[in-house]
Amino acid sequence: MAPKIAVVGSVNLDLVARTERLPRPGETVTGASFDRVPGGKGANQAVAAARLGAEVRFVGMVAVDDLADEALAGLEEAGVDTESVGWISEPAMHTGVALIFVDGLGENEIVVAPGANAYLSPTDIDVADADAVIAQLEIPDDAVYAAAQQARFFCLNAAPARAVDLEPDLLVVNRLEHEVSGNRGKLVAVTLGAEGAVLLEDGKEVARAEPPSVRVVDGTAAGDAFTSCLVVSLMEGRDREESLRRACAAGALAASRKGAQPSLPTAAEIDEILT
Repeated sequence: MAPKIAVVGSVNLDLVARTERLPRPGETVTGASFDRVPGGKGANQAVAAARLGAEVRFVGMVAVDDLADEALAGLEEAGVDTESVGWISEPAMHTGVALIFVDGLGENEIVVAPGANAYLSPTDIDVADADAVIAQLEIPDDAVYAAAQQARFFCLNAAPARAVDLEPDLLVVNRLEHEVSGNRGKLVAVTLGAEGAVLLEDGKEVARAEPPSVRVVDGTAAGDAFTSCLVVSLMEGRDREESLRRACAAGALAASRKGAQPSLPTAAEIDEILT
């Protein structure tokens, strides 16, 4: 039976400029290409989990504006339940937007204008029937705490990096985020880029995995693919080593493709690259 995953988090419209190199402070770089892509860490992770075969519900907030339908399109295409998405109609309110610059080596710079995401509140959260709940830090802390209180198994992807006063069942962080959050999780997965990832329990390594070799094109949603794949794999009953190996493969596949949600792999694609 497919695991039931609830994702509580952000939904954005990504405005992506691809350029040969990233600008230095004060510099203008021209000759870029431009795309509009559904994104937001929460929405990305919901789409990723759905493509991996999970039954997924997304809880988030958008504005009543001309960006919302486009931002939600990827969730709906992936079959994610969006009935728990709230809509705000207020003057000057906008759906979340991310400005993303990607260079020729796949490195990126991201600036987020959260808009409606900042208005997700504890009263909007209802995830008690899910096998696992995933949240990130592009939404207010109170919403994260409410999700954690209701969850049977709670995964926090502590990004963007900031300290929060809770201990999730699974904490997912990169090196920088790990410095901020420490080992505040029963399990802590630390992503190491091209080196793969390590899984810690009580501060001690219990599993390590390396990603398959790929040509990096755009790393925008690699961490989101990793997070969702790790949770889905664990909920499917896979052991920690296999779950971590699959998560690294998911992140690598996402980094080898353009865009956030368009880059997220299916379970069959992960199986294929690992054989």
